[in-house]
Amino acid sequence: MRVCFRSSVQPELMAEYKQRHSAVWPEMLSALKNAGWSNYSLFLAPDGQLIGYLECEDYEAAQARMAVTEVNARWQAEMATLFADSDVPPDQGFEVIEEVFNLEDQLAAAGVVTDATSAAHIDKDSAHEYQKEQA
Repeated sequence: MRVCFRSSVQPELMAEYKQRHSAVWPEMLSALKNAGWSNYSLFLAPDGQLIGYLECEDYEAAQARMAVTEVNARWQAEMATLFADSDVPPDQGFEVIEEVFNLEDQLAAAGVVTDATSAAHIDKDSAHEYQKEQA
C-alpha cells in the first residue's frame, strides 16, 4: 500500500529539521526498513508543511513495529520540539491523506501497455506541437 501523510515543522526550525534528516542514525534507518517501510520520502515546503510518502504492506502494522523500538522512541523525542504540535510524538501526529489517483493503477485497470520509448516519443511530439502553437 502507498501512504501519504502531512504534518507541520515550525518554520523557524526548518533548517535544523533538514540538517537532522541529512544523516539519519543508521539504526533508525534499519528499524524503518525492518518494520516494513519502503520507498520512504519526506518533502518540506517553505511554510513548514511536511509531506511524507511511504510504501508498506500494512501501515498500522508498520507503525506498531516502529513504536516498540528503542531507537524510534529516542528519535521521536529528539524530533518532537521541531514540530508545530509538540504535545504529540511526531510519528503519532501524522495526518494520513487519502490517495485519489495513481497513474500505474489506472493504466493497469485500463489495460494500457506503455514503454519508455513510446512515452518519450509522445512527449517529444507534444512539446513540438506546443512550440509551434506558441510561435
